[in-house]
Amino acid sequence: MYLWDKGGSTGSSLISFTCDRDRGYDARLAPYDIVGSMAHAVMLRRCGLITAGEKDSLLFGLARLYEESMHGDFSIGKEFEDIHTWVEIRLRDIAGEAAGKLHTGRSRNDQVLTDIHLFARHRSHLLARELKALAEMFLQLSGKHRDVLVPGFTHMQAAMVTSFGLWFASYAESLCDDMHLLAGAADLADASPLGTAAGYGTSLPIDRELTASLLAFDRLIITSPYAQMSRGRTERQLTGAIASAAITISRFASDVILFMSPGYGFVSLSDELTTGSSIMPQKKNPDLFELLRARCNRLQAVPGEVAMMTGGLPPGYNRDFQELKAVLFDAFDSITELVQILPGALEGLIINMDIISSGRYNDIFSVEEANRMVREGVPFRDAYRIVAGRTGSGSFKAPVLSDYNHTGSIGNTGQALIQKRLDDIMTRFVTGYSPQELFDRIMGWGSL
Repeated sequence: MYLWDKGGSTGSSLISFTCDRDRGYDARLAPYDIVGSMAHAVMLRRCGLITAGEKDSLLFGLARLYEESMHGDFSIGKEFEDIHTWVEIRLRDIAGEAAGKLHTGRSRNDQVLTDIHLFARHRSHLLARELKALAEMFLQLSGKHRDVLVPGFTHMQAAMVTSFGLWFASYAESLCDDMHLLAGAADLADASPLGTAAGYGTSLPIDRELTASLLAFDRLIITSPYAQMSRGRTERQLTGAIASAAITISRFASDVILFMSPGYGFVSLSDELTTGSSIMPQKKNPDLFELLRARCNRLQAVPGEVAMMTGGLPPGYNRDFQELKAVLFDAFDSITELVQILPGALEGLIINMDIISSGRYNDIFSVEEANRMVREGVPFRDAYRIVAGRTGSGSFKAPVLSDYNHTGSIGNTGQALIQKRLDDIMTRFVTGYSPQELFDRIMGWGSL
């Protein structure tokens, strides 16, 4: 059944090509589509476009469909073109002729865009919680290994002394910035396109502010044409934030792979986190971290994919937009899987506690020695030259580590500040408004 069917004969191969793959993504949008329809039904009654009895019939039927859509095995059969068709046709079986009035004042264009905004807002909130938990695990490891010294590198050369406490804390702070980007992207999605119809509004007396309030949107997409113009922009920002988090995880994975190599030996992995070789008995491979790196690097290409799909499109709705669902949904699924696997990997990370004591890295304390001389009144440039003449010969002895007091240093990793920043960022998400929360909210309004 196709809502646009006028009695013609569209080829089955065309329907298969345009719909078959998309139905799986539409099935995931079902709860969002249904709560959007519930809000629309309440608004139609408030505006006098349907009767109270019709509104009650619609809400009753939609509630039935909502429960059906929440089952884990829910799918949309091939007899339906998309989720919107499934809702309208199935609703007719339950609510009768009232179902034919549900589409009043809207189009599938603003309908699917509303679904995507609700989905993106909700999933962004869930992802933010996962990222915050991961950042807090990095902070816990930072505190645990605060005093374990390790060489810091520039140009791939041992440069200065640092600590595992700082290393772990730096990744927690990086995730803070990723969450900032995600909050900004989620804010773009927190605007209601419902009622913009096909991109040019409607002459019917609808109340867009009411549906936006029912769906807990922060604001409206004001102009109807911009609703369709925004397709691609919101997805680019969301996938950009996802790509940013992927960069953080990828860099951490690369660090672990490098640091566990024989030339470094800074970390090792528990047996549960390594695989072996089919020919070399001694091998313990960091496959988990290598795959983390590869999959994160793939995610970095996704914003460009969105840009390529939507750049230069003509005004109004274009069917190209349908492909954005696959890209956006897969990106959220991928980053969520990666963020969820990392805590277990962190638990199996074994830190070498005696890296510095071997004397191999004595020269990285040269800055410490120069700074000691500066505290005794020697100009830094003079101290620099004196110490430079002693390093590299094997005769330089590492001095006692100086006090590091400033924020973001070995002695003051700034854990409390990062934790506060994480807490502050989460307030930007407030709530993700799950389909169930919206369902309960709208049913409360609908009974008034």
